[in-house]
Amino acid sequence: MNNKKVSVHIVTYNSGEDILECLDAVLAQDYPLEQIVVIDNASGDGTAERVKNYIIQSGHSDPVKLLERIQLIQNSVNTGFAPAHNQAISLTNTDYVLVLNPDLTLAPDYVSRLIEDMEANPQIGSATGKLLLKADPGLVDSTGLRMNRARRAFDRGAGEAAANWQESGPVFGVSGAAAMYSRRMIDDIIIDGEFFDADFFAYKEDVDVAWRAQLLGWQGYYDTEALGYHERGWKTSGRSGKSMFIRRISYINRYKMMYKNEHSRTLLATLLVSMPYEIAAHGYMLLKEPGLFKAWKSFFSQLPALKEKRKAVQSKVKDRERSRY
Repeated sequence: MNNKKVSVHIVTYNSGEDILECLDAVLAQDYPLEQIVVIDNASGDGTAERVKNYIIQSGHSDPVKLLERIQLIQNSVNTGFAPAHNQAISLTNTDYVLVLNPDLTLAPDYVSRLIEDMEANPQIGSATGKLLLKADPGLVDSTGLRMNRARRAFDRGAGEAAANWQESGPVFGVSGAAAMYSRRMIDDIIIDGEFFDADFFAYKEDVDVAWRAQLLGWQGYYDTEALGYHERGWKTSGRSGKSMFIRRISYINRYKMMYKNEHSRTLLATLLVSMPYEIAAHGYMLLKEPGLFKAWKSFFSQLPALKEKRKAVQSKVKDRERSRY
């Protein structure tokens, strides 16, 4: 199993308070890591400098070797979570890629457990462990993703007791906070050179990948024994703690995802099922958050690109369906 190469990709943006603890946990993994790529998205809090100093002052037995393993890329602007992770993916050629948030700390066997799971079943293209809340490790942050018939996606078990999630097994997809992806799946579902849709900037890019992967026959997997601990700002601060810019992105990305991935034969059923939610949610927004509606400008400005992406996704799906018969 150890002959499979793994790289860890971390995108930082003003992550100075978390990144060093995250790197400590990555370097403490009991599985040998080929490379660690840190993409800093023009942080203003000295995150990049902390990473540089960490490499120099960590007390590692071989600082030069550590410098070779940790590649720090400093972007001049904040490109967003999705484009920066695409950037990291393009810099590596490992068999597996661990997409990791800087505010997440892994147990030492997180990587080895997921690689064992994925090597045991070649249909598994993505895997996650049991992500717990750092503030209260007795509560779940995520045990994977689920999506209901109205195409609303949720972190499984979020806020529930960790003891209730003791069974490993298949899931719709995995949270991008600590997601292990196989290179085979990445290469298979990539669209126009992009694994994550770069137009998403951030939020729901992991759901979009999960949906596309499932359409193309890949399986997600949850391992209850692989543990991670997540700060998770969105849930702890609530909607009011997020800027209108971030809320607009999270809101509109759901519709971009649906436009690209919803099969024409299921479109009517999805519209009928989702209509009560859409009416209630948009009625609330009209009264409480009318500024969210401006997000539709980005949808329509990107519509030509979305049409091309939908065409590419649906074409891949049709080809895959034909190959099964």
